Amino acid sequence: MKLTILGCYSATPRTFTNPTSQVLEINNHIFLIDCGEGTQVELRRNKVKFSRINHIFISHLHGDHFFGLVGLVSTFRMLNRENALHIYGPKGIKEAITLQLKLSNSWTDYPLHFHELNSLDSEVVFEDEKVVVSTIPLQHRIYCNGFLFKERPGDRKLLMDKVLHHNIDMAYYRSIKKGKDVMLDTGVVIPNKELTDDPKPVKSYAFCSDTRYDEKKIPLIDKVSVLYHEATFLEDKKSLCLKTGHSTAIEAATIAEKANVGMLILGHYSTRYNNIELFKEEAQTVFMNVEVGDDGKVFEL
Repeated sequence: MKLTILGCYSATPRTFTNPTSQVLEINNHIFLIDCGEGTQVELRRNKVKFSRINHIFISHLHGDHFFGLVGLVSTFRMLNRENALHIYGPKGIKEAITLQLKLSNSWTDYPLHFHELNSLDSEVVFEDEKVVVSTIPLQHRIYCNGFLFKERPGDRKLLMDKVLHHNIDMAYYRSIKKGKDVMLDTGVVIPNKELTDDPKPVKSYAFCSDTRYDEKKIPLIDKVSVLYHEATFLEDKKSLCLKTGHSTAIEAATIAEKANVGMLILGHYSTRYNNIELFKEEAQTVFMNVEVGDDGKVFEL
């Protein structure tokens, strides 16, 4: 699992920082999460292949999280894209994007599918044999979701010495790796736990975009491998959180601590601050395993 931060600052773009966007590589998928202005430039800078992006997840319809989307959709068209693109986001995202495509006469030549979200409860929005993606309802000024990306469990690992000891035919290997017991020709049943070891632990990544402090999401992100949580303010501006629908670094760390996550990555910093290391320092007063996200930073998870 690999996370590339394309942008992680709040509000307006600057010459040296970008609004929210990131790429998650998990089980041979490349997922784009949010798409603020400048996203396609940062995709090129970080050498992410456009053709491998088939699923884009948009948390909410504030400009610093999706104003780069129509440009990226149009660029895909100019690059002669053929494979389908799926966009998951709040109700209204289809109207916002297709109106711009209509007025600019830039309809895509490839299939473009919108999956509009309006549920206030967590729901699965994408799944295949490798990955499941579900929403994390957040408390912001407008309808907003985070997203939980979770690997499906892999096959169990064959203990070949035990398999060979029982002279088990190769035809049974696949079913054994799927967890099945084996009956020998003698009628003796060999329990699967004697023939296999547990698969590698599944990895999971929770993206919590703009949100006030809210403990309702804790059960949804319990024990995730990595949590990205917005931390717009330090404690000196905590009074702004309720009005703006944002969190402090300490509030993000408190969520991480209560959810027993493996690692916390901070982001969405207010541009009023010149030193993002201060966010880490404050967060570590509550939760130790903290990293600060930054534009161009890559996490091998």
